[in-house]
Amino acid sequence: MAIHSAANKRKSSAPDKRDRILKAAIKVFARNGFYATRVSEIAKTAGVADGTIYLYFKNKDDVLTSIFEDGIQRLLAILREVAASDDPVEQRITRIIALQLGLLEDQRDLAEVITVNLRQSSRLLKQYAAPLFMEYIEVLAGVVDEGQKQGVFRRDLNARVVARALFGALDGILLTWALGEADPQALRKAAGHCASLFLEGLRER
Repeated sequence: MAIHSAANKRKSSAPDKRDRILKAAIKVFARNGFYATRVSEIAKTAGVADGTIYLYFKNKDDVLTSIFEDGIQRLLAILREVAASDDPVEQRITRIIALQLGLLEDQRDLAEVITVNLRQSSRLLKQYAAPLFMEYIEVLAGVVDEGQKQGVFRRDLNARVVARALFGALDGILLTWALGEADPQALRKAAGHCASLFLEGLRER
């Protein structure tokens, strides 16, 4: 019984320790920047030995990509649910914008890591981020395409170009906010303005 209990405890603690390391890395990356951060600093902040990091991650690059992948996968899961709902397409676009900005409203460090630190490595962007970004574009473009078929959105617009433009706008909003926007309501206000701007341009005349 004791042996099984110890084994179960080790299994359950593994995800917790990985999560603790990632949370620590977010803080350190946001404070120091990706290239100036040492693995030993992440370990110290997480309260683990340096070698423990390598039980869960290959290297510092792997830590950064794991932060991004975990975050974007959570976002994609929520966006897919919204995109597949029976809500009117305009409402779905509005919710997607609000959710993407709202998810990071209380996580400025994470927003900085995703919008600033990831850009510091073109290799990581191409190898890991690009496929996930394209998946995001496809989800959003699907909603726009549906609106076009319903006659709600203009048919003369390319759905994927619209999706990329919206992604770029939201990325820019998050970037400026992560770099020091003081207004705590900034993202919430921006979500409303962004939705209004894009929907006005999308609506069939």
